[in-house]
Order: sequence, then structure tokens, then C-alpha cells
Amino acid sequence: MNVPPTRVWITRAEPGAARTAARLRDMGFEPIVAPLLSLETLTPPVPDLASFAALAFTSINGVAAFAALTPRRDRPVFAVGDATAQAAHDAGFADVRSASGDLRDLARLIASAIASAAVLVPQAETPADDFTAALTAAGARNVSIHSLTVYRAIETSVAAPALFDAVLIHSPRAGKALAKLGHDALAHAVLACISPAAAAPLAALGLTPVVAKSPDETSLLTILNTALGKRDPAV
Repeated sequence: MNVPPTRVWITRAEPGAARTAARLRDMGFEPIVAPLLSLETLTPPVPDLASFAALAFTSINGVAAFAALTPRRDRPVFAVGDATAQAAHDAGFADVRSASGDLRDLARLIASAIASAAVLVPQAETPADDFTAALTAAGARNVSIHSLTVYRAIETSVAAPALFDAVLIHSPRAGKALAKLGHDALAHAVLACISPAAAAPLAALGLTPVVAKSPDETSLLTILNTALGKRDPAV
């Protein structure tokens, strides 16, 4: 008797959803791409980059949106994680350092490298966390953050798949959108969350989301491997 493949709902926005789907297929899962968020790229004026000691990117989406606004690639880059750092390299930035973690790790990396300067942060209209507070906690009291809003995430009206065994939640915004379905619609599924902030709206419903050991997609997909018995995700 053939066992149907495990169905995993991808809630993240495109173009990332397609990349995640490819990884899931390689692991033997059946991806269901039904994004709860869509991305709108914005076109703010780019300030004089000579005024900033570095750029800080908190997401791949921020890299892509900012790179489309200016051809300049001469500022050093601090990236929250390895995937974001790779996106910056691919966009043409040569001097890139990865914090290999979350916003607090990024703040600590910047604090260790910059004593007193301004840093430009191209990011979402609604950031997931307070970067200035993270820098202060890391001891970088003389590093000033200047936010440049380069994209926004908008909730879609997509319906939940009829059948799914697991859900991938890549962001706090996606967690909030998913939670609107309510406890009963999600109680049967493995809820794999990239961070505690992404899991919080679901935990508030009385569900038991599983949080990745580190805030990256490889760790996120490892949850599925552990819970559903497929092979490890390729990095």
C-alpha cells in the first residue's frame, strides 16, 4: 500500500516560498505553496551612503529591495544570518559579515566591530523587533541606527489548504496571520516556527508549536525531519 507524501503548507511570501518548496521536495515532502503574506517593494530615496559606516540587513528581502535602489556596493555589510549574508554577496557586496543568528546576535556583531558610527538598516515597514534596543543591550550605545523602509509585508486572502500535515512559519507576521484560523483548524498539524516570536501567536491559542534551534530555514526544516521522519534538509 502506497503511503501518500506528507503535505507541508508553506506560508511565507514569494519568492522565498518557491525556494522552500524545492527543498521540501528534495526531502520527500509534498509542498503546498499558499502564502499568507505578499511582499511589496518600496522605492524610498536612498540617503548618502558616505554618511554610514556600514549597512545592516535583517532579511534576504531587505537585501533584494535595497540592491534594486542603488548600484553602490562599497559599504561594509552586517547580515543577521548566513542566508542573508549570501544574498548580499550575490547582490555584489564584497565586504559581508554574518551574525549567524538572530537580531541580538547581529547587534552583538556590530557592537564588536563599530565603536561609534551610524549604520543604515534597509528593512520592512513593520520590523519584527527593536534593533536599537538590541544594540543598547549589546553595549553599542554610540552606534546610531537609521532605518530605511524598503518593503512591506501584506496579509493575503489565501484560503488554508484543504489537507496539510505540517505548517512552516517563517516570521512573526506569518504566525499572527496563521493564528487567525483558530485552534481547531491547526491542532492536528506540526507547527514549525523559525523563532519564539513566530510561535507566540500560536502558543497563545493553546497550540504547541515547535521552535527551530536557530533562526534559519535549515533548522526549521529539521523540525519536520524529526517530527515526520524524512531525511535531513540540505544546507
